[in-house]
Amino acid sequence: MNSLAEQLNAAIGRENPHVFAMLSSLGRGIYFPKVGILSQSAEAKAKAGRYNATIGIAIENKQPMHLDVIQKTLSAYSPKDLYEYAPPAGKPELRSLWREKMLRETPSLRGKSFGNPIATNALTHGLSIVADLFADSGDSIIIPDKNWENYELTFGIRRGAQIVEYPLYNEAGRFNDEGLKDAILAQKAKGKAIVILNFPNNPTGYTPGVEEGRRIVAAIRAGAEAGINVVAVTDDAYFGLFFEDSLHESLFGQLAGLHPRILAVKVDGATKEEYVWGFRVGFITYAAESVELLDALEQKTLGMIRATISSGPHPSQTFVLHALKSPEFETQKRQKFEIMKGRANRVKQVLDSGRFDDAWEYYPFNSGYFMCLKLKTVPAEELRTHLLDQYGIGTIALGETDLRIAFSCIEEENIEELFTLIHQGVLDLEKSRSAARS
Repeated sequence: MNSLAEQLNAAIGRENPHVFAMLSSLGRGIYFPKVGILSQSAEAKAKAGRYNATIGIAIENKQPMHLDVIQKTLSAYSPKDLYEYAPPAGKPELRSLWREKMLRETPSLRGKSFGNPIATNALTHGLSIVADLFADSGDSIIIPDKNWENYELTFGIRRGAQIVEYPLYNEAGRFNDEGLKDAILAQKAKGKAIVILNFPNNPTGYTPGVEEGRRIVAAIRAGAEAGINVVAVTDDAYFGLFFEDSLHESLFGQLAGLHPRILAVKVDGATKEEYVWGFRVGFITYAAESVELLDALEQKTLGMIRATISSGPHPSQTFVLHALKSPEFETQKRQKFEIMKGRANRVKQVLDSGRFDDAWEYYPFNSGYFMCLKLKTVPAEELRTHLLDQYGIGTIALGETDLRIAFSCIEEENIEELFTLIHQGVLDLEKSRSAARS
């Protein structure tokens, strides 16, 4: 094993042996080179005032070489903020501003010890870093039965982890904290669990209430108190899009510093929050009581970034940084929030009319981009293809009964027509089935 990896492992083990036990074999072996191209180039950038012949870019007229056909479309920005490699951890000012944003939006983080956000190539990349650092073959990944399918690829296929599901909702239609607790405690023999909390939930659009949030935190603490090392990951992809009386903070704030056997990890980003899906700017942030432990986890994270994408896209980080600094940012973001909230409210108004009760019920939702129908009479995939072929309507079929609707994509005035046509699709299939039986 490389001596730098050994030093990082020793620091983590010294500061918190439970966190060291959470690391995968890859996580233990990874490190960020101190004497490599990036470190030497960074040193030269600070000191080489005459000639800097280190990094693999090209300079012309004392600025990064570029094509005018590209620069003309980006003329509002300096070439140095576009064409050079971004630091592996991301632009320092962007990281600082994102941390400030986290503190504003999750006040329970105040007074807690957590690191500077590290820029990722959006949230999937952040989750893959979590998988690489902490998931070994056979480790348990605990997620609700209503989940984003990419968890299976990221943790199951890539890392060989075992997906453990529990029902998202209890019988009262609220978050099933007892199911979560039971799934965690079932890992007693393994001594380790990776729990992913995704609120607002994809695909259902559900965010727990404040008391539900406390019970979720209590369930995770119960696992730690039972001797289970828990990597608690908040996948906050849709953070901030809370339309009703629910949690309006990330559970990362309550999980930070909760117990020595709990490592809180926040994965978030501008992708969904700031409506810049193609920019691919995300962040990963760790909470730990020790500065030395935070530094070691950051160095291992940078090692993962260096070994995979080297660094994130510089232009996208510049664009997001510019937006965060703009005095118009909060106003514009609030305007888009109100549009999204109006669409969510209109969906509920249409569905609560009772017109479609013969065809489906819907899972509780109060946030995010999505909601899910639970079909009563026809298979979800059959309805999906029928809607696409006969009505030009795109939806997502999940399992036998669930149909995901991205109301984020539908103008408010078109929502009633959308569900009317979906209902007509159900009636079409029921009619054809009845004809086939007769």
